[in-house]
Amino acid sequence: MSTEIKAPVFPESVAEGTVATWHKQPGEACSRDELIVDIETDKVVLEVVAPADGVIEEILKNEGDTVESGEVVGKFKEGAKGESKPAESKEESKEEAPKDEAKSEASSGEAILSPAARKLAEENNVDPNSIKGTGKDGRVTKEDVQSHVDSAKSSGGASAPQPAADMPEVNVSQGERPEKRVPMTRLRASIAKRLVNAQQSAAMLTTFNEVNMAPIMEMRKQYQDSFVKRHGIKLGFMSFFTKAATEALKRFPAVNASIDGNDMVYHGYQDIGVAVSTDRGLVVPVLRDSDAMGLADIEKKIVEYGTKAKEGKLAIEDMTGGTFTITNGGIFGSLISTPILNPPQTAILGMHKIQERPMAVNGKVEIQPMMYLALSYDHRMIDGKEAVQFLVAIKEMLEDPARILLDV
Repeated sequence: MSTEIKAPVFPESVAEGTVATWHKQPGEACSRDELIVDIETDKVVLEVVAPADGVIEEILKNEGDTVESGEVVGKFKEGAKGESKPAESKEESKEEAPKDEAKSEASSGEAILSPAARKLAEENNVDPNSIKGTGKDGRVTKEDVQSHVDSAKSSGGASAPQPAADMPEVNVSQGERPEKRVPMTRLRASIAKRLVNAQQSAAMLTTFNEVNMAPIMEMRKQYQDSFVKRHGIKLGFMSFFTKAATEALKRFPAVNASIDGNDMVYHGYQDIGVAVSTDRGLVVPVLRDSDAMGLADIEKKIVEYGTKAKEGKLAIEDMTGGTFTITNGGIFGSLISTPILNPPQTAILGMHKIQERPMAVNGKVEIQPMMYLALSYDHRMIDGKEAVQFLVAIKEMLEDPARILLDV
């Protein structure tokens, strides 16, 4: 019995998607609920799984093709056995050896990779011959490569793979000027469009301040072990910034508002987006009702979002909405920057690197761990006075964390 493999029904905000990766090829056996194809949209990668046990009968949309919501991308034959040699796609016929040659290649010690596994190995700079294949005839599958990468990362050893460079290694000793043209992913193209739109449509301005991180660092040092023992997670800086921003947003509602056409929309809740950098681009999952979350809840949710983002598992609902955004360029070493608004929000807070600097404290020069803060805001909605006072409120709460509990 043949059934159609359809792209998922996209949310209203997503018009179309792109076939990212076929994990199964025609003739290959599939188990029920096994991943068969990824569809990349402007925001997330959606997974399509096998409806039952069977085989992929035909692929109608190849990798890179554009698909609409609910469009048929292939055909699936339920109940069929994948015992025969899988039908080769065009890519396989170009890259992989025939069966007899594959056997001889395997006997010579060269690993046999599926296209998806080869792509993942190249992206992570992994030697396929160092991976034990679990597929048919010793074939190295995508799952084998991912397991190898995850194992190397968790061990933290010198053999941990590094991300592949954008430019391939080429011989430039003969005066060559190599170039590589790579099309933007749908997500990165969407990010680029939104950022350009934010700069063109908003009266964006940035105000700066600095915060002494010594009080929070001392608090973390004092309570870290107890915090980990009780909650099973480390106490980081982001949870303090999130709570401080939440309290400041209550005092300055305009910073928590958004612009919808000619209307100003004030929100009676605080949904704070936390910018997360991934290989595919910048994504902003949202902490819902941050006012009701404790420090441990925030830290756990951030770790959960970070893991999902790296694995491409973030859902549309994880990134929908948000009334305010926090981005931390300090983890990459940024000392100061001007973050760009995340429309339709009217403000975004930028954290930066903690840098020891000489500071005047009670008439004496002392070395203190300082961080520059940047607040970019839409001047159409927020006056300079409100923006400056909002940032000062965050500074005061971080330098005296008791203010967060006492609401002063």
